[in-house]
Amino acid sequence: MIRQAVPADAGELVRLRAVMLRTFDVPGWNDEWREPARQTLVDRLGQAEPALGAFVVDRPDGDGLAACALGQIEQRLGNPSNPDGRVGYVYNVVTDPDMRRRGYSRGCMEALLAWFRGRGVRAVDLRASADGAALYESLGFRRTREPGMRLTIS
Repeated sequence: MIRQAVPADAGELVRLRAVMLRTFDVPGWNDEWREPARQTLVDRLGQAEPALGAFVVDRPDGDGLAACALGQIEQRLGNPSNPDGRVGYVYNVVTDPDMRRRGYSRGCMEALLAWFRGRGVRAVDLRASADGAALYESLGFRRTREPGMRLTIS
């Protein structure tokens, strides 16, 4: 049921990303991002030792993907709670609306967390939507004290 994504899944992973992004208020929506994102996934999923982990569930009818969870390993400077500084970052956790409530996102997340553990990652971050917060909390994620901020460079 849960499997690791391969480069041939890139188009469906981008489609699912659009499903997720449509739930947020994304100003100036356009589809110009889709092909560069697809190519990035093809390249990164095809690496011998990928720093990108992607786990998926195929739709029961065999026509595309039903769900996915992606994450990457980032190398940061170490600190007292994470001496080697390797941090996992989870993003793009999404299930098609007609496939929800079947445990697909949970299964993909559990596989992704095991993938991180197998690579020695000791800390995993994510940004939780209101819909996803309960799942992440049930997997052991807790709110942090650090407020997130972003600068968009034009």
